[in-house]
Amino acid sequence: MGEQTTYQTRNDSGQEPVVKKKHIVREYAESIAIAIILALIIRTFIVQAFKIPSGSMEDTLAIGDHILVNKFIYGTKIPFTDTRLVKLRDPRRGDVIVFEYPEDPSKDFIKRVIGTPGDEVQVINKRVYVNGKLYDNPHEVHKEKEVIPFSQNPRDNTKIIKVPENSYFVMGDNRDRSYDSRFWGFVKMDKIKGLAFIKYWSWDRENFRIRFGSIGKLID
Repeated sequence: MGEQTTYQTRNDSGQEPVVKKKHIVREYAESIAIAIILALIIRTFIVQAFKIPSGSMEDTLAIGDHILVNKFIYGTKIPFTDTRLVKLRDPRRGDVIVFEYPEDPSKDFIKRVIGTPGDEVQVINKRVYVNGKLYDNPHEVHKEKEVIPFSQNPRDNTKIIKVPENSYFVMGDNRDRSYDSRFWGFVKMDKIKGLAFIKYWSWDRENFRIRFGSIGKLID
């Protein structure tokens, strides 16, 4: 520690090389700068970490789960533009996605894709129908028995909703306690940040313990 890197250069007279010293502070500064640049590139174009703050995706994702999101599968979005590069595929029904909350872009939401562009979605007595067929997702849970009529709010009953072009209808797996497309509408493609694919850490704040069984678990 504290050693200095040296390198050689030949002077103008053609004499023997003169040894110059590279200051240790400069060496560390360059290493830190490179690390920061690489981290920004990875975060912007490849993968990004997020923390689950609410229970709207229980029991798939719990409060305190830390997840990684694949940012290139739907096409890497160039910052400050709507352009996406190297798209592998479009979002599919069943994907768990992270996106900018339409009513407040400063917040990130995570939900499951239910309806893709052109689909017709309707909720009848808590059951979800897509294009007239029951969509029974194995991850959905209902923690409240009461069925709310459409005249009161759209949690358990909706009209037929057609998903527009370049838009997606999303819902939380914890259906009775999720604020999602039933209430505020659609997610635009350009607001989607990526596909959630793995839990890399999980902390149970209430019981002050690590959820070891969740670490490394794929999100499906």
